[in-house]
Amino acid sequence: MTGSAPPRLLRPRALGPGDLVVIAALSGPLPAAYEPNVEQTVVTLERMGFRVRRAPLLEAGRRHWWSAATPAEIAGELNGLLSDPEVRAIVASDGGQTALGYLDLIDVEAVRADPKPILGYSDISLLHLVLHARTGLVGFHADMAVPGFGGNWPSAPVARRAELEELYSRLLTGTEAIGALPASPSWECWRPGRAEGPLIGGVINRIVLAQATRFALPLERFDGAVLFWEEMGGLASHVWSYLQVMRHSGILDRISGMVVGVPRDIGGLEPGVSPTLPELVLDVLGDRDIPVLGNVEFGHAGPNLPLPVGIRAGLDARQRTLTLLEPAVGPPAMTGPVR
Repeated sequence: MTGSAPPRLLRPRALGPGDLVVIAALSGPLPAAYEPNVEQTVVTLERMGFRVRRAPLLEAGRRHWWSAATPAEIAGELNGLLSDPEVRAIVASDGGQTALGYLDLIDVEAVRADPKPILGYSDISLLHLVLHARTGLVGFHADMAVPGFGGNWPSAPVARRAELEELYSRLLTGTEAIGALPASPSWECWRPGRAEGPLIGGVINRIVLAQATRFALPLERFDGAVLFWEEMGGLASHVWSYLQVMRHSGILDRISGMVVGVPRDIGGLEPGVSPTLPELVLDVLGDRDIPVLGNVEFGHAGPNLPLPVGIRAGLDARQRTLTLLEPAVGPPAMTGPVR
């Protein structure tokens, strides 16, 4: 894709009351123990004013190896949802290890013809990055059914749940910029400064994997971007290595700012142990004058603040603010590329 003109930003159509949202198994299987999480997700989405349906592959106990089905089966179901005019948004049930198997099977023409919000993180980061690279689609790095709407949301304080519900509703249905995302005391300034640019990111290991495929984002797409990333599992040394890959590839020389999510279950980052995550990040950045905001609630630490891939954001690390400067969806009657 290097050398080709980048696709225009492709915003999905804004959802309205009663629109159909489908929960789909886009990666891992649904263990029977997590069936209540899917049921709770249905309740949450219906409370937001949407109709909700489950895709056929989202069946407790169904699996193929580590996936809900074969890559071809998952791609077939996803393509059906993308081309169904009744379906207005797709929510992933969970992450996993499957998206790499069907990146080449996605009907990108269906995405271009009728762009829809796809919500998810972790392995779903690959879909966001690849579809953004190929079509310009705004991807919704946001909560899913099992670990998010049906898992982390019910355990959050009531006020936080209400705040998130209102935020997600505005993001999916409103054609005005969200503005400042709700901050919390956990946010930390790791390097002061201000930046403004399109949000590009996801779970860090998937960013690196996406760039290793023929569907990678051209390096020019990182020019001025606010890179966001988070990680779950593995070791601190792995995170350092992923950042080094992005340094060698030239990504870190192009971005204008960085937002780092709350780490989860990463060996070597226990309290009192050095290097800390800020030390790792600043070590790889070196003398690059890039503001860094850390410990932000998105990704596996959940509940997720939604970060729409491709949407311009403003970052002020010293003030610990992150602001969405434009809407993630377009007018309800409009589909296709919009500005």
